[in-house]
Amino acid sequence: MKSVFIAVRVSLLFMIVCGLIYPLVTTGVAGVLFPKQANGSLIESGGVVIGSELLAQNFESPKLFHPRGSAAKYDPTASSGSNTAVASSDYAAAMAESIDALKQENPNLKGIPADLVTVSGSGFDPDLSPEGAKAQVPRISKETGISEKNLNDLVDQLSKTRQLGVFGEPRVNVTELNMELLKQVKL
Repeated sequence: MKSVFIAVRVSLLFMIVCGLIYPLVTTGVAGVLFPKQANGSLIESGGVVIGSELLAQNFESPKLFHPRGSAAKYDPTASSGSNTAVASSDYAAAMAESIDALKQENPNLKGIPADLVTVSGSGFDPDLSPEGAKAQVPRISKETGISEKNLNDLVDQLSKTRQLGVFGEPRVNVTELNMELLKQVKL
């Protein structure tokens, strides 16, 4: 009987430490050291929150850069991948459909960056490869009248390198890219 009481007391202690104290301390430290990230890395325009740097948004206008596809249809309550096997006929059909749509939207496309025809694993990848963004430049230039050189410079300016020079791939946040683009063009 004595060992049951000890087990209950130890369990309660660990519930308080691990379930209450630790989360409060880590949340407090994160809020002090990284306030923007702790609050969701929100993007504001004119005092209004329009999105997060961490979540992709669906931009459909031909005047804007488009993000990677989303199996979750950009619904933040339904994060998921497609779970379609690469060797399946469904995957091949989806890739063919994505490639056709991309070529129709960007008729002068010279190469097809993989991130423009594949969907994000979580459904919310906010970043594109710089090549994926630059592949859309001719369409955006035609629609907005902004020169391809200026658009390519914008992509280069907002591109981020590998983290710590080693991890990940070069990338550009599509929402940030479109926010800068919207400063130059009216929809």
